[in-house]
Formats: sequence, structure tokens, C-alpha cells
Amino acid sequence: MQEAAAVADTRAAASAAIALSGIDITFNLKDGGRYQAVKDISVSVADGEFVAVVGPTGCGKSTLLNAAAGLLRPSAGAVGILGEPLSGLNLRAGYLFQLDALMPWKTALQNVSVALEPQGVPAREAEERAREWLARVGLRAFTDRYPHMLSGGQKKRVALAQVLIRNPKILLMDEPFGPLDAQTRQIMGNLLLDLWSKDRKAVMFVTHDLEEAISLSDRVVVMSAGPAATIVGDYRVSLKRPRDIADIRLDRDFHEIHRQIWQTLKVEVQRAYAAGEGRDMA
Repeated sequence: MQEAAAVADTRAAASAAIALSGIDITFNLKDGGRYQAVKDISVSVADGEFVAVVGPTGCGKSTLLNAAAGLLRPSAGAVGILGEPLSGLNLRAGYLFQLDALMPWKTALQNVSVALEPQGVPAREAEERAREWLARVGLRAFTDRYPHMLSGGQKKRVALAQVLIRNPKILLMDEPFGPLDAQTRQIMGNLLLDLWSKDRKAVMFVTHDLEEAISLSDRVVVMSAGPAATIVGDYRVSLKRPRDIADIRLDRDFHEIHRQIWQTLKVEVQRAYAAGEGRDMA
């Protein structure tokens, strides 16, 4: 039975949108030392699956995301994208960062349409498609606004349109709603779910917010405290879809899932805090 399960897991990883297998990532320090950020991590995201990654500050969540994006080469292990080994940048993924990456000298329309330049899309067509995407994210009336004229939530909508206009197969999201206030985060979460439901891209979503992770995802993966962080939990979120971010958090099943995951996450958060104070939790 164990062998059959192992074979099934291997096949699932081989066909996954994202497959991280036995990943180690070690950084060289200025003093000549070495720091192992993550150790022997294996996690996959199926095509059409929304997976959230949570863990203590500094555990390597963004490091994993950068490996899936091809921005970091693992010291050991392999990265597979849509059944093929990744070499170089992951051009089939769109990456939404925590900090705004909008060009301040361009309007919202120009910031979105510029994403199509590398594909050689003619300027007029790119502008038309950018208008359509800005309308889809609720910014039809803000196409000519510059970033400094937009609120934090509006800038996030522009950034989301900028990523999605390229129609990537995979979305990599690094705490994209972290800087926003609670109400705007809920609005952006619902917008993301609405857009995602249209074509169900594979999503790897990094967040510190466990409630956000559960509200959005199909699975929540928990990382241990670093250094040499590992995966210590992988939980299926069985809450029905479609979901409203505010309403789902009142559901009894939501609170039960939250309780289960927090039992694991709490231990790692406490370990990370103790390490920061120089205390030994052993």
C-alpha cells in the first residue's frame, strides 16, 4: 500500500503545475559562512489548484516562491513546471510581489499594456486588452490615473491586471495584499477568487495571515521555523466554493480548520520567536 501511494505521489508531482522535489537552498554569507534557508522540501501544486504557504517570519516562504519563479537556483533538488524541468526564468508564471512594481511615470493603462510588449503585441491591441482588464478589476474610470493618484487597493488592482493580461498558466503571489487595510484585503481577496474561478490557474500564495490562507485556498502548507526550514503540515481546505471572504470566516468548519492548522503553526511561530531572543525551545 505504501509503495502504491508513493507511486501515486510521484505521478502527481510529475503532472503538477509546480513540483518542488527535495529542495535545498543555501546562501553564502559575506563572512564566508553559509546559511541553509530550506531543507529537503517537496511540495506540489496541481493544475487549477490554489495552495497557500504559511509559516513564521524568515522561514523561507518567499525563497520557495523565488525557486518556482526561476529567480533562485536550488542548491539541491529539482523544480518542475507543467511536467518539465525548470531551467532559467519561469516564463509560464506571473509573479505578484508584495511591493508595488508599477512605473510611476506611466498611467494605469500604460502600466498594464506594457506587460504585452515582450510578446510583440501591437500597441493598439495591447491598449484595448489593457482597457478590458482594467474594467475587469473595477478600474474602468481610472485608466488615465498615475500610480500616485491611486489608493493602495487600486494600485494592487492595476498590478493584478498587469500580471493576468499575459494569461500565465501559474500565479505566484508573495503576500500581495499585506500592506492593505483589513477591509481592502477582503475586497481584493474576493476579486482574486472571482478572477481565478474563471479559468482556475495554479496558484502558489504566500501569506502570514492564516485566516487569509484558509479563506482563499484549496490547501494550506505550513513551513517550520528556519534555518533549514521544512514542511511540517499540509492541510486540505474542504470549504465549498464560491466563497465570500467575510462570510466564510463565520462558518463553523472554517474555525475547525483554523484550529487544526494553528496547532501546528503556533509551535513554529514560538520557535522562531525564541530563536530571535537567543532562547532554546528544545
